[in-house]
Amino acid sequence: MSRVEDTIAKAHNEGRGAFVGYLPVGYPDLETSIQAAITLARNGVDIIEIGPPYSDPVMDGLIIQEATQHALAAGFKMRDLFTAVKAITDAVDVPVLVMTYWNPVLQYGVDRYADDLLAAGGAGLITPDITPEAAGEWIAASERTGLDRVFLAAPTSTDERLDLVVASSTGFVYTVSTMGITGERAELDRAARVLVERLKAHGATNTCVGIGISNAEQVNGVAEYADGAIVGTALVRALRDGGLDRLAEVTRSLAAGTPSAQFSLDN
Repeated sequence: MSRVEDTIAKAHNEGRGAFVGYLPVGYPDLETSIQAAITLARNGVDIIEIGPPYSDPVMDGLIIQEATQHALAAGFKMRDLFTAVKAITDAVDVPVLVMTYWNPVLQYGVDRYADDLLAAGGAGLITPDITPEAAGEWIAASERTGLDRVFLAAPTSTDERLDLVVASSTGFVYTVSTMGITGERAELDRAARVLVERLKAHGATNTCVGIGISNAEQVNGVAEYADGAIVGTALVRALRDGGLDRLAEVTRSLAAGTPSAQFSLDN
């Protein structure tokens, strides 16, 4: 079992869903982004998801786009990612997944990227813009290193696609709650619940729902049917508007939504 799967199982044993928190690395600067990730872990996040800034963030909403562009303008380099992962994992015992577009991995070298991430203490990659059938080199590298590989499933995915995603993913399947870019939504797309049911029917062990989750009520709603909730924009907004103190406050508030009757009844 992977570190990510262990963490999700631990949350279930405590009667709650897992809380996955996303922040861009390098925002507003490298050291603050490291402290921000540590703040997540110390205030209720079970799995940290960090995103290296990218010049063409096609899946990200405005708040995350602005943060990543700020990081790039401040001089972020790929080596900073591994520096950040090591600093975070040295400070807290929480799995760190990297949410990355595929081109930077390819440019860096897939095996080199996997080896450097493992050496830094990272847990694996979430790859939003590459499908399993195109990811043979990464699948081989992850199997060699033991890193988790998290692929995405969307409400529009066919049954054949879900079979492939489930078979290829480790840690969890990233379940896209609604089509479109990331960001807060007033209401989550109810298609997320149907998609999780479909994924479970296709053999998925763990599903974590992301895109659009911004408050404790929504976190709790996701915990009723999925294994975890992923929050990004609300955390980036908190860091932007109020620094580490506001980030800690919002993280604690979101974590309050993770207890779920689903897991309490199982234990």
